[in-house]
Amino acid sequence: MADSDSLAVETVTHRLILPRDANHYGTLYAGALLSLALEAGYATAYQAAGLNANLVLKRVLDLRCYEPVPIGRVIRILGRQIHRGTAQIVVGLWGAPLEGASSPWMDGVMQFVQVDPSGRPEPLSEEPENQSGHLSPPWSGLRDRTRKLLHVRQ
Repeated sequence: MADSDSLAVETVTHRLILPRDANHYGTLYAGALLSLALEAGYATAYQAAGLNANLVLKRVLDLRCYEPVPIGRVIRILGRQIHRGTAQIVVGLWGAPLEGASSPWMDGVMQFVQVDPSGRPEPLSEEPENQSGHLSPPWSGLRDRTRKLLHVRQ
């Protein structure tokens, strides 16, 4: 692992899927998934930005669910900053494989912006990271996906 990768902070979010989170099939409802992902994404961005963070969600760049999650399952979502700009942080989210699976149950990418009290973008207190730094999987794949998505929307 490269130095920039080993210094990165990953967040871990655990959640028990309850009946209130389920759809009529007894699995995680898409709206609940979005809410869980947003909480995990915000916690990740806040950790990356520091104690003075005042972040807002700019956009969900991508969110994919690969496996249905039944009621009663405890899920784990890992998060990591995968891009940092002057006033923005893009985080990758990776749903650790469910029991018996080898691939993630979900993944996604969200963009957060540091704002001032009037809601206007404000530079983060730290300098942007070196964007050419090495990222190990799954973060490297999420960063590649992010670069394609940001390019489309520019």
